[in-house]
Amino acid sequence: MQSPIGIFDSGIGGLTVANAIRQVMPHENLIYFGDTAHMPYGDKSAEAIKYYSLKIGKFLQEKGCKAIVIACNTASSLGYQDLKDFLGDDLPILNVIDPVVEFCSLQPQYHKIGVIATKATIKSDVYAKKLKIALPNIEVKSLATPLLAPMIEEGFFNNNISKTIINTYLSSAKLKKIDSLILACTHYPLIRKEINEFYQGKVDILNTATIVADDVKQKLEVLNLTNTSKEEPKHQFFVSDKTKAFETSTQLFFGDKINLTLKNIWDKV
Repeated sequence: MQSPIGIFDSGIGGLTVANAIRQVMPHENLIYFGDTAHMPYGDKSAEAIKYYSLKIGKFLQEKGCKAIVIACNTASSLGYQDLKDFLGDDLPILNVIDPVVEFCSLQPQYHKIGVIATKATIKSDVYAKKLKIALPNIEVKSLATPLLAPMIEEGFFNNNISKTIINTYLSSAKLKKIDSLILACTHYPLIRKEINEFYQGKVDILNTATIVADDVKQKLEVLNLTNTSKEEPKHQFFVSDKTKAFETSTQLFFGDKINLTLKNIWDKV
């Protein structure tokens, strides 16, 4: 029960999920791996993303994690099943897509759902396929927004540059008349305020990080894996390439006292 929860993403985006998990499960120990050397995943091939996911998953397994959360929509859409098959049934592997689809299926007021994500996630069509199964009468409008994740990764948000890029994307005819919007990249909750300002509160912007965190809590409770210890939790942060933006973002969520470690896992067999 006191073993850590493993979380990984291509960069800082997964920190939104890690922070949300910490909020709903404050006693849990966390190990986070940000694959900043290969960020962004959205323009990588499916084979590359699967490879990265398997290597990171193996690393987190070796660190003794009791569950692994793929805090990346691109890796969730392309590497989730491979990672489950690779690590076996004894280690719970959780993705960020299924909880959001399940949440949407419980919202009868949704009729036209928009999805913005990386090129790879949109190309996989995973949200549209899963939403159509859960809600056969739903209309799904998907749009690739490839500039957003790198922009956020470099710290360009909450300024005129980000506002121009965000507004240009959201003005696309593909998102016309949507009633709800899935931020299908874990980086995007960091610009949720700006997206909400564009829609002036007329579109429901899903807080995907919170939805995923609640799902992780529920699943660990069912498996009797929640940490009941009252000791101060320990959080470890690993990156494949140290960047100032990642360090700043980590401190934004978790304070100044962080253990940020550069880790090369790619040469291991």
